[in-house]
Amino acid sequence: MKENSSLTFGFSPCPNDTYIFYALAHGKLDSPDVKFQVDLQDVETLNLRARDVFYDLTKISIHAICHVSRDYVLLNSGGAMGKGCGPLVISSNEIAPHKLRDIPVAIPGKYTTANLLFQIFTDGNPNVVAMPYDTIMENVARGKIPAGVIIHEGRFTYHLYGLKKVIDLGEWWEEKYSLPLPLGGILMKRTLGDQLHSLAEALIRESLFYSRRHEKEVWQYVKEHAQEMSDDVIKQHIDLYVNEYSEHFGESGRKAIFTLLKLGAGLGFLPDVKENIFWD
Repeated sequence: MKENSSLTFGFSPCPNDTYIFYALAHGKLDSPDVKFQVDLQDVETLNLRARDVFYDLTKISIHAICHVSRDYVLLNSGGAMGKGCGPLVISSNEIAPHKLRDIPVAIPGKYTTANLLFQIFTDGNPNVVAMPYDTIMENVARGKIPAGVIIHEGRFTYHLYGLKKVIDLGEWWEEKYSLPLPLGGILMKRTLGDQLHSLAEALIRESLFYSRRHEKEVWQYVKEHAQEMSDDVIKQHIDLYVNEYSEHFGESGRKAIFTLLKLGAGLGFLPDVKENIFWD
């Protein structure tokens, strides 16, 4: 490892990411050997940039990992995984879940885990329409598309648009597979080597612990990037998506990731992973 390494790091402006990575972004950790240059982008932009090996480290949807595993490895810390945190399918009308395969449905990006999970649920829906995640509820409410898969804070606010929940895909996943739902993770370039991988993973955990100790300090940064969310929604978002799996995926987390990717490959949506996707 080179001394004073400078690493580019792309993550999303969502409250769970800005909360976890606050200390990394603001130089709050004692890490003389590595500094981070951060760039905040929506998750589908990060997914697409990973295909071009744009960042040294990047947040990514679990769905997208198989497409970039030749160049990146998955760290155990900093990801989004859990129970009761999955995407919802919403509509302005009453729709039976089994009818979702027969109608157009908005998704928050081709390479998002929300899309992969929806495809697994429907055994492959050819009628999905990709659009920015923060426009889906409005488009469904205005009748531009019959239903949509919503992520992030949408699960707390969809009722404000007069929308109805068709199905909670996270609940369906947990009931069917008895595993937490893997949504996103942190990738790091393979070429950076094990020593730097280990250090970066440790610093991500330290950054999370810093935020837990200094929540008042972190709050302004989180709120600045929270796209006009209310304080209550921001808190719900962090409480739901920042959990023990954010510290380390653990055995059950790894099993969940491999199960999701195997199911996606079985449907033909993903290539098989030939390399070990975890750095260790």
